[in-house]
Amino acid sequence: MTIWSVEIKEIERINESLMGHFPELGKELGYLIRTEDENVALLYSRRCLEVIITALCESEFKRSRGTEPLKGIIDKLNKEEKVPANIVASMQGLNTLSTFGTHPKDFDPEQVKPALSNLAIILKWYLKYKGIEIPSKQLTTVEKEVITGTGELLTDITKLEKSVAILPFRNDSKDEENTYFINGLMEEVLNNLQKIKDLRVISRTSVEQYRNQIKPIPEIAKELGVNYIVEGSGQKYGNSFRLRTQLIMAEHESHLWGKSFQQKITDVEDIFNIQIKIAESIAEELKAVISPEEKRLIEKIPAADLEVYNEYLKARSYWNDFSRESLNKALEFLNSAVEKDPCWAALYAGLTQVWMGIQQMGYEPPSVTSPKIYENLNKALELDPDLADVHYFSAMIAHLMEWNWEKSEKEFLKALAINPSDALSRIFYAQLLAVLHRYDEALTQGQVAMSLDPLNPSMKWWYSAVLLAVRDCKTSLSIAEEVVAADPGNYMFNIVIEIAAFQCKEYDRVIKAVRYSLPFPIEEDSFKEIERIYNVHGIVSAYKVIMKQLEEFAQNNPISPIDMANRYIVANQPDKAMDCIEKGFEIHDPAMTYIATKICNLDPLFKDPRFIAICEKMNLPLPKSN
Repeated sequence: MTIWSVEIKEIERINESLMGHFPELGKELGYLIRTEDENVALLYSRRCLEVIITALCESEFKRSRGTEPLKGIIDKLNKEEKVPANIVASMQGLNTLSTFGTHPKDFDPEQVKPALSNLAIILKWYLKYKGIEIPSKQLTTVEKEVITGTGELLTDITKLEKSVAILPFRNDSKDEENTYFINGLMEEVLNNLQKIKDLRVISRTSVEQYRNQIKPIPEIAKELGVNYIVEGSGQKYGNSFRLRTQLIMAEHESHLWGKSFQQKITDVEDIFNIQIKIAESIAEELKAVISPEEKRLIEKIPAADLEVYNEYLKARSYWNDFSRESLNKALEFLNSAVEKDPCWAALYAGLTQVWMGIQQMGYEPPSVTSPKIYENLNKALELDPDLADVHYFSAMIAHLMEWNWEKSEKEFLKALAINPSDALSRIFYAQLLAVLHRYDEALTQGQVAMSLDPLNPSMKWWYSAVLLAVRDCKTSLSIAEEVVAADPGNYMFNIVIEIAAFQCKEYDRVIKAVRYSLPFPIEEDSFKEIERIYNVHGIVSAYKVIMKQLEEFAQNNPISPIDMANRYIVANQPDKAMDCIEKGFEIHDPAMTYIATKICNLDPLFKDPRFIAICEKMNLPLPKSN
């Protein structure tokens, strides 16, 4: 959507009134309505004006226009009072502005809006001049509610939740390689808005699916659960860039704010100043309160040179793709940047994230990755304590690797103080609170996380785990089954179904899920045998068969002791389950943190002295058995 979308909608409405009366004018209006290019918009605006002026010349002066300039005819129409003075003013304004489209040069795309507004005024007059009525615009119920005594449409944005989604910025550069730069601009605007507590800002993961997708703004806003949408597009050419952004009220598709920036890049400050202006302008338009500390964080500009910043943006374009090749490419750019500038904390935060990704995907053993994670994390914290991501990483490490609950909570709270809209910090803080048996707080944080990243499948998976922890197996099961309905073989959500359905005593669903939730494929004949045993002898007997297959698989393949323990419980083999828990403690399995919650099915062990001893060693609150 362009920054002149509101003006185009009005012209589109007027065009519908032509009803084939003026085919030449209708053709030019059609081209105008379809274009998204500012120069082309001005060009066709001028052509529409030419059609009208040419017709007026014939009707009022009884002669053809010939090659006479528009300005001369407009002046004659004014002098002889053939056209009202206010319409002449609009004609003169459109004629002047539209020359930028005829002879492209540097101009502010914002100038397209007054050009189109003038055209709309001229069109309405011209149709009335020709005896054609334009139907009045039909107001929606909401619009009727916000009509003021003066008849002006005003929306009281103070009554709307300040929720906003930043859609992926469109790369208008001829060179596709510049996409990483345009994406970087979008992410920084997003990051700046996320620092404002008075706003709810949707995570990039949820908005990314709208890249290159054409959907009506109200539909996108409804799917994301927001009232406002920010759109943008940019071009990078040589050492300069142009960026256009606009803020739209989704319900009416009303353009609230928009601006075009053109900047020669001499240093990093040139880029960051524009990103800061955009974020602060949007916040001001939404009447969002920005605290002095939030303002300080938003206006903080890194002391990095352009080459280093460019390598950082390139690394960032790779590190969210967890393939080995992409993570190695991100490492390459970050290490190169660190050699040039060893004092920029964001580089070490990036290295921390990449090494955590390498460990998570199993590309390198913990003996290799852990020292790298700690080294870069500590360096980032030392250089800049204001990076939310660094505190998030620190919180995750304290939770899953160090089992230091107090430190983890402090770090999550620091991350959220800097970035209140950080969905990842919210959801994993929710899981930590569940581990600590603070269930009401856990559910609240989980719900906030979902509202910040509603379309991210991973977020749904993490949230379903929170629901299990707070003993809501039915809702957890419902979320998982909704995903599996569209993707029957989804491994992660079938695991959720296996656990949630067991807790809800929906054993048919447990057996159905287990076909896809095991770490190896089950042959058709083998699964039919499991189903037969279940139907004849029940779920315990069926799981004893499943556990024999898992034990055989585990002889030559790594498998989480906690996964084994969960299934031994279903097979009514609590001693074997307890052995797995002790093994998980010995190898420091990250999943051990959840053993005293309903994320696991370990209730029969809760009174076991060995289980209690491990909970005490881990400083976990002792669970209550049902």
